[in-house]
Amino acid sequence: MELYNYIKSLHLIFVITWFAGLFYIVRLFVYQIEANEKTSPEREILLNQYKIMTYRLWFIITWPSAVLATIFALWLLYLNPAWLQMSWMHVKLGFVVLLLAYHLKCHQIYKQLQNDKFQYSSNFMRLWNEGATIILFAVVFLVILKNAFNWIYGVVGIFLFSILIMLGFKFYKRIREKK
Repeated sequence: MELYNYIKSLHLIFVITWFAGLFYIVRLFVYQIEANEKTSPEREILLNQYKIMTYRLWFIITWPSAVLATIFALWLLYLNPAWLQMSWMHVKLGFVVLLLAYHLKCHQIYKQLQNDKFQYSSNFMRLWNEGATIILFAVVFLVILKNAFNWIYGVVGIFLFSILIMLGFKFYKRIREKK
């Protein structure tokens, strides 16, 4: 049981650092995209600095955290395979697959920005940043509530939460445009 708690603690630590990296990398994408709209020499100075910052964050914190969180998660499932029979775990693993897809898309965006290809707007990136937030909420509620979680209310709740985030984003955008 003691080994299990150590593995669980390490899993949680690396999940937290993984999410921290995902939240911050997209924020850096916003800054990098906005820096590209500035005039020279400020643009070049900022873009070079953001490339260094995103590289370090992505490869020193975010990717290692994702890999270690996954390794410790698999170890936990090995130690307690009965979880794989529980419906809440199936839904949680579905959200983990979404998180991995989100991570890989962030990696694609990272590579584009490192090559000075600006495909997305800063407003899109601000909205994109909420994807990890929605996944985080869903996973935490699933893990804490387990079988007590009512799937219909949960799905509706996540959907309503997403709508609130989008409305908040639009409100924030209007405030920024007025300034």
